[in-house]
Amino acid sequence: MKNFYRSSVKKRVKVEIEKRNYYLLRRRQIKAETEAWEKMTEEYREFQREMCEKKLAPNLPYVKSLFAGWFEPLSKAIEKEQKSPNTKKHQEAYAPYIDSLPADKMAIIVMHKMMGLLMMGHEYRYVRVVQAAIQIGMAVELEVRIQTFLEKTKNCSKKKVLIQAQQDVTKENEMLRKRVKTLIKRKRIMEVQKILRNEEYQPWGRDKQAKLGCRLIELLTEIAYVQSPASQSADTPPDIRPAFRHLFKIVAMESGHVRKCGVIECDKMILTGLERTARHMIIPYVPMLVPPRKWKGYDCGGHFFLPSYLMRTHGSRQQQDAVKNAPTTQMHKIYEALDTLGNTKWRVNKRLLHVVESIWAAGGDIAGLVNREDVSIPDLNSEDSSEIREWRWSVRKAKKMNQELHSQRCDIELKLSVARRMKDEEGFYYPHNLDFRGRAYPMHPHLNHLSSDLCRGILEFAEGRPLGKSGLRWLRIHLANLYGAGVEKLSYDGRLEYVENHLNDIIDSADNPLGGNRWWLTAEDPFQCLAACINLSETLKSSSPHTVISHLPVHQDGSCNGLQHYAALGRDSLEAAAVNLVAGEKPSDVYSEIAARVHDIMQRDSEKDSTSYPNALLAKILIGQVNRKLVKQTVMTSVYGVTFIGAREQIKRRLLEKGHITDDQLLFSASCYAARVTLEALGEIFEAARGTMCWLGDCAKVIASENQPVRWTTPLGLPVVQPYFKTKRHIIKTSLQVLALQREGSMVEVKKQRTAFPPNFVHSLDGTHMMMTAIACRDAGLRFAGVHDSFWTHACDIDKMNQILREKFVELYSIPILENLLESFQTTYPGLEFPPLPKRGDFDLNEVLKSPYFFN
Repeated sequence: MKNFYRSSVKKRVKVEIEKRNYYLLRRRQIKAETEAWEKMTEEYREFQREMCEKKLAPNLPYVKSLFAGWFEPLSKAIEKEQKSPNTKKHQEAYAPYIDSLPADKMAIIVMHKMMGLLMMGHEYRYVRVVQAAIQIGMAVELEVRIQTFLEKTKNCSKKKVLIQAQQDVTKENEMLRKRVKTLIKRKRIMEVQKILRNEEYQPWGRDKQAKLGCRLIELLTEIAYVQSPASQSADTPPDIRPAFRHLFKIVAMESGHVRKCGVIECDKMILTGLERTARHMIIPYVPMLVPPRKWKGYDCGGHFFLPSYLMRTHGSRQQQDAVKNAPTTQMHKIYEALDTLGNTKWRVNKRLLHVVESIWAAGGDIAGLVNREDVSIPDLNSEDSSEIREWRWSVRKAKKMNQELHSQRCDIELKLSVARRMKDEEGFYYPHNLDFRGRAYPMHPHLNHLSSDLCRGILEFAEGRPLGKSGLRWLRIHLANLYGAGVEKLSYDGRLEYVENHLNDIIDSADNPLGGNRWWLTAEDPFQCLAACINLSETLKSSSPHTVISHLPVHQDGSCNGLQHYAALGRDSLEAAAVNLVAGEKPSDVYSEIAARVHDIMQRDSEKDSTSYPNALLAKILIGQVNRKLVKQTVMTSVYGVTFIGAREQIKRRLLEKGHITDDQLLFSASCYAARVTLEALGEIFEAARGTMCWLGDCAKVIASENQPVRWTTPLGLPVVQPYFKTKRHIIKTSLQVLALQREGSMVEVKKQRTAFPPNFVHSLDGTHMMMTAIACRDAGLRFAGVHDSFWTHACDIDKMNQILREKFVELYSIPILENLLESFQTTYPGLEFPPLPKRGDFDLNEVLKSPYFFN
């Protein structure tokens, strides 16, 4: 009994400690969401005090030193605007809500958002006015929303009210405010959120956000200056230049069209220091320190106070309404799946982060990290006109490369800044939401497991589990998969043998990653490979390998997953075998099969007479360059609706990497020819998949021709509406320029509705499969993370996850999906005539349960 009593006391103490830790972390999370701008504003106030007292600028990083210089003038300019006698009239026309926040806080928001947009954008040195204005307006509105429910009642007690009813309202407001403060102190967040939801709040809308944003940008351009380094003589005046300029440029739009747009361009001096000090930018959407709120509705879940929406609808009103109006019981499984993904606890792999930081500090340019130095601009050493033309082309090419390098460097800095911020945390969580097709994404944009090899290498599960015999085997297979170079296409025994033959390289990589043989750098996913090397090395050195605790996420990836879903829909046995729905001695490699077929077609074309068949010369040039890598991206995206132009660009990039063709015109012609041949080979091998794809496209054409968007409901209950409508331009006047805002029109884009439906439908099915697997893994006690067609768990749990994901795939496709889709179309669009269902094969779905390489 004494032992039992001691045990129960220990359990109670442990529970109390965990509960206390949770509330401490939740308090920090709430402060991070609600006080980020306030904290930064106070920091700059302190800089100002220090500058006044010591009569010198504090020793700050480059961007912060710029902000410190701009902070006071911008705050005063905003304050002057707020106090202007013409404010009321001026606000209505050009700057609504200019007085909605204190001037100094608004100044901080403007500076950080503008600099953040310059860092995140792919354009060099500028950001479009409409984009910047709306982003700044949205950021101010968000801060106002967070603070409003506390500030709203402040002045009520000061007003003398004569009518008893008004006095009652005042008392009620005072009590409400006190209650909110008390609840926050007591960390009773759910009750605070209920009060917040009950407060009436009218969204500002894009027009008012854009007008406010434009006025704030205009004030920033008027006060912000940069000064060249003190390299000039004392006699000459200092070179002080505007930090930002408003001008008009011809800009390539996302649609492919070019248009004259207003832009804000920054001085080149800002960019020079910007990428090296990205770590000092405010990033409001960071991973959460506690599990996210459970999803219960369209805007109820995820973060505590930052706005969180179940779906990224990008302004599509019909899609928003479809999700909002869906019954809670219908959406229950969707909520469960997102909660499961959000409850997976992550942490930073400090050893990996140290290696990354060392490489980055040394200049990058290895392991997939971009070079931190720009490409040199070539000099002109001739007056010959042809050489001048070639020099101009080389200069344009070098400048374009430098633009891309700048963007990539900023991206890496932002990722590393989050990793540095989170590295000492015991763990953190990623709230997830959906795109309109039902694919799940982490809501944090920078450091997440959907991102690059760098991010995936740095992240690991916070919870560790003993490897066991099975886990040790899967850890080795996982390492072989990450190494790539064709090793991942061997049988499991072949992969295990490969790892066994490279144990010395693996141990050397783990012990001395930068000073040793650096074998891990030859891997296709070097940082993830290094993380696996470290884990395996620890295991091999242990006296009890099976008891070693592993935090490493081990992946199981689908084999050309889009084609797997088409094969399951069409039940074609040959296609099913080509994408590993059927057991084999080793994985079938559809990319190699397509590459072999492309090679055969080119071989045949190369033997033709070049005078009557010009492509014969192209075939002779390309025949030695055809391999798996050349066609892989095109095959992967073919089922997602890749166009000929898209395929041409994909193949062009691969040929450019090979470097055998240097002439631009020849490269273009060769890419066109190779794209045509690749798509032809695909059509021959995957005829049934093409049939299903065409049927889906034909159905969409019938619907869109009646000016209706294509709608369907996924097998898990998610309503989907394709958001492709012709946009209407809405003109508004701002203090900076006339802006043309895009609004969703009433006419659908028929072509886009047709071409996008097959890939969108398949994406909705792979999202369904992932969410079904996530829920089942949670019920089985597994930790789970999903990246579309790549499922992750601990090494020791891979066998169990493999069984679950196969069972869920069979369960999904045991439903008559195409029949149900046709029936729903006939019900939703009565009177329309739809084509008959495509023919189905006789493939037995249960074969998937026995296929070891279906996901592997």
